[in-house]
Amino acid sequence: MTGFVDLHSHYLPGIDDGVRTYEDGLALVKGLAEIGFAKVVATPHIRTAMFPNERDDLRERFAAFCERAAAEEAALPELGLGAEHFFDDVVWGLFQNDRAQPYPGGHAALIELNRDSLPKGLDRCFFQLKLKGVHPVLAHPERYAPFAKKTAPMDPLLDVGALPLLDLMSLTGKYGRRAKRAAERMLDEGVYYAACSDAHRPADVPVVASAIARLRKIVGDDETHELLVDNPKSILDGSAEY
Repeated sequence: MTGFVDLHSHYLPGIDDGVRTYEDGLALVKGLAEIGFAKVVATPHIRTAMFPNERDDLRERFAAFCERAAAEEAALPELGLGAEHFFDDVVWGLFQNDRAQPYPGGHAALIELNRDSLPKGLDRCFFQLKLKGVHPVLAHPERYAPFAKKTAPMDPLLDVGALPLLDLMSLTGKYGRRAKRAAERMLDEGVYYAACSDAHRPADVPVVASAIARLRKIVGDDETHELLVDNPKSILDGSAEY
């Protein structure tokens, strides 16, 4: 199975907790291509104080990476740029002032939440994003405490158009048993709209490959294709509907 579209990866070097060097970034995207990914979108963190990246700088760094990668002889996936926006008042201001970094095409944006609690008024903010034509894509919901034992607290977000994105490596236990159990439960409930690698280094590639095999065993080939091909494409082209 090939043609996967990865909407969450950290292959731009030296800007967050992802790869440190160009060589590792290249090895990461090359490895993802080898296990079936045809398109890989970089989603560097934008997080107040911790990773205060800015849109224009990210675009420059992405362009530089792509220019250098174009000279490589290795077969690489199509590359794209988004960002993983950690939701707080500062980052919400970026969205309000058109300074965020959405996915290619501008139809959706990746949003990360605090692991322990949900921000007040989050559903209202997501609704405002949807009104602007930007689907909020919810990064790794299985890793958030409010959704660990039940999905019901996510319902207000789903009602306003949030698209839950499975971190594949959660299925391997990489983030602990709680996240693994939550991911399996959400798969059984049909919560996820798409799946991604969230790969941070070349060593993650075999873990992602193992996770894809696990996903296929849990949901079958047809749903795996939806989560890794059809639905990620619809997020990018603006046709996504939860």
